[in-house]
Amino acid sequence: MSYRELGTGPIVVLLLHGNPTSSFLWRHVLARVRSSGEPVADGRSRWVAPDLIGMGHSEKPDIDYRFADHVARLEAFIDSLHAQSLILVGHDWGVALSVAILRARPGLVRGIAMMEGHLRPLKGWDDFDDGGRELFQALRTPGIGEQMVLDENFFLDTLLPAAAPTVTQLQMATYRAPYPDPRSRRPLLQWAREIPIGGEPADTAALMTAGFDNLVASSVPKLIVHGEPGVLVTAPVLAFVRRHLNALTVVDVGGPAGHFLPEDRPNEVSDALIDWIDRHHR
Repeated sequence: MSYRELGTGPIVVLLLHGNPTSSFLWRHVLARVRSSGEPVADGRSRWVAPDLIGMGHSEKPDIDYRFADHVARLEAFIDSLHAQSLILVGHDWGVALSVAILRARPGLVRGIAMMEGHLRPLKGWDDFDDGGRELFQALRTPGIGEQMVLDENFFLDTLLPAAAPTVTQLQMATYRAPYPDPRSRRPLLQWAREIPIGGEPADTAALMTAGFDNLVASSVPKLIVHGEPGVLVTAPVLAFVRRHLNALTVVDVGGPAGHFLPEDRPNEVSDALIDWIDRHHR
């Protein structure tokens, strides 16, 4: 697995991206950490942003790219870091992966920060707005999803440019570069089919349910970074997490901000993470 890193120290801050991005999503955060001096100057922390398996510049082995595959690869990657403690930061699918790692490594994880990701399975298609429902039903339809993602490169040629208008053409080229052909885009399509909707796929739904139940019971510090208006983390979602999660901090980074918060509000997201980590993990 390819990764970017900054600093040295016993505390590893693990930055996990989602679909269809890569560790490139966290470039602003790493730059802000470097320029601030804190919290890496004193040798306390090491910031690591991996490319998930099959994504970015990581290898693309012939696996199914199920949610459980990503969790297993991440656990092996974490073992290779030899961290004394771990702070998880997730965006999009990086949130569900962080929640799964918290459950798998309770003695190692000291905090979890989340933005614009699903915390638990969706009850059904009514959890989507009309546009999202139509889109993801198409992506999950055999043949249609393959044409959209593998052949037409929908996620990187259509969705990301529309949803992250601050990303320049040169930066978009960096996001696209690891996916030159249909085979290379298989992991992107599989992510769309891993979202548990109405209990399917059952194994991913079970893992996410167990992860959320553990998150509710866990006493580790938690951070939700929210932007206005948001896409997945809306006002009702914020009300829900405030009711169910203990040791919770919510930071509003303002707007305009859509789904790709580290692109839309890079300085505000970076400062929220740095301040929260510095406050809770000295």
